[in-house]
Amino acid sequence: MNIRFVGIIVRPNSPDAEQKGYELAQWLNRQGITTTEQNRIDPGMDLLIVLGGDGTLLHVADAASQNGLPVLGVNMGHLGFLSEIAVDEMFKTLTMVLAGESRIEKRIMVKAAIINGDSGAISEPVRALNEVVIVKDSTAAMVRLRCWANQEYITTYRADGLIIATPTGSTAYNLSAGGPLVHAELDSIVITPICPFMLESRPVLLCSDTRITTHLLAPAGEVKVIVDGELRWRITENDYLLVRKAERPLLVVSSPWKSYFNILRTKLNWGGDPVDLPLPEKVCKHC
Repeated sequence: MNIRFVGIIVRPNSPDAEQKGYELAQWLNRQGITTTEQNRIDPGMDLLIVLGGDGTLLHVADAASQNGLPVLGVNMGHLGFLSEIAVDEMFKTLTMVLAGESRIEKRIMVKAAIINGDSGAISEPVRALNEVVIVKDSTAAMVRLRCWANQEYITTYRADGLIIATPTGSTAYNLSAGGPLVHAELDSIVITPICPFMLESRPVLLCSDTRITTHLLAPAGEVKVIVDGELRWRITENDYLLVRKAERPLLVVSSPWKSYFNILRTKLNWGGDPVDLPLPEKVCKHC
């Protein structure tokens, strides 16, 4: 990457993140790189650096993907599945990025829209990096959700809700609901019911080109559609939710210090060695 113009996004209401952002801007300026005031996104930028947690990165994922801006996440939060770079690795990592020693991952995003069952009118789409969630708004009875893959009927879920997640989002709500871990660079979408009535209602992994349509059946109370943690719609039995792959992926600058499985071992407290173990050389040449 030829980096000459960089944007810096910091976690809201975080003096530590703001201060680190100022230090980062000064460091970049000394390298001859132009920066702007914090929390500004310009289509002409070559790189977007996010100082915060996964939530901060999710907040800018749509704008970054729409403008084709690679994102480097520096973890100042708790989990750090998306913000892979530790604060003490930031300048060392950026030195490698500026030298062209970095790898960019393409993370698919999805977009959701509501279709009116009577008129067929469709809303403006909303994009998500992690997931689109349909969930009931109270402790009332579970909801019934018909679901189609393209125009092929899958099943009617009886559950507290439904998660439609990207591979990146497979480590978020999907995982908590019993969904599978999906490698972040796969082209796929996973459907996971939330607390299903029938234990046989299992998650389904689909090709990313699949258009997923969900219809809420009566009787139903307040039901919400939440996109990457933000309430977007309240739906009724007359609404259909359409979720499909977005046109542009999010470009993520991956950590040169941690592999995908290293991050999973660390964040999910898996057993085994904390560092990556290389295959023996005699075995590696066949793999």
